[in-house]
Amino acid sequence: MTFQPYQPASGTLEHIARSTVQIPRAEQWTMKSQSGNHAYQIMVFQPAEAPPPSGYPVIYLLDANSVFGTMVEAVRVQGRRPEKTGALPAIVVGIGYPTAGPFSPHRYYDFTPQATTEYTQNSDGTPLPKQGGADEFLQFIEEELKPDMEQQFRIDRSRQAIFGHSLGGLFVLHTLFKKPEAFRYYIAGSPSLHWNQNVMQAEEQEFVARLEQHPVNVKVWIGMGEQEKTHPARNNDKASSLTERLSALNLPGLDIQYTEFEEENHVSVLPFLISRTIRFACSPES
Repeated sequence: MTFQPYQPASGTLEHIARSTVQIPRAEQWTMKSQSGNHAYQIMVFQPAEAPPPSGYPVIYLLDANSVFGTMVEAVRVQGRRPEKTGALPAIVVGIGYPTAGPFSPHRYYDFTPQATTEYTQNSDGTPLPKQGGADEFLQFIEEELKPDMEQQFRIDRSRQAIFGHSLGGLFVLHTLFKKPEAFRYYIAGSPSLHWNQNVMQAEEQEFVARLEQHPVNVKVWIGMGEQEKTHPARNNDKASSLTERLSALNLPGLDIQYTEFEEENHVSVLPFLISRTIRFACSPES
């Protein structure tokens, strides 16, 4: 038998033009920080639903090149029926980088509190990128990005959340310790607590010491994959211990939770973290 290639009938697939898939109601642009002269790819989603009188809740999302689409689709679907899903429509502000890949090496600089001498090389011996720019990155978010977003969109400044994963999760906790008033909701997914351990411990102690004089009003959630327990870094134990220490303070205005997702690893846990984040930060009752 002679092979005959498929020939679509007139008016079928051969006449349908292909185009790039786009995310509805999302846009992006490049923004250069004044504090560090670094270029960021800012990605913003605005709901179709009308904002509440106080404005939309907002989720600031780190590593947006990798998870902006996942977060937006979850917000878009769940925000349609808050009475059923427990999640209000929200604005998503993704902070990414001008790269086609899911991650940029510059994240090592933006997300780490201080340059470390402990982690300077990858497992294959190649040098890691420059580190230690977390304070500079936080300054960009607070003094440049947030004011720009609040000028363009109707945002409820009392309902701001920040989501970060891995080194991004480390940055979320660094922000909590250094400037807790910056956000109402802190979501640290699989935070790299083995990084900058001495620095983070000192920041935690300073944070706790300030709480008695300067009460906070924050909700903190740390989520990990169960399979991360096998990693030599032992970050599940570190995250669980951090949660226990802060919970034991029994201070009003500080709510911290810890969750492990069964059978999930460091990367596969991301969709679960994102879905739970929407209810955590955008609940009608919060």
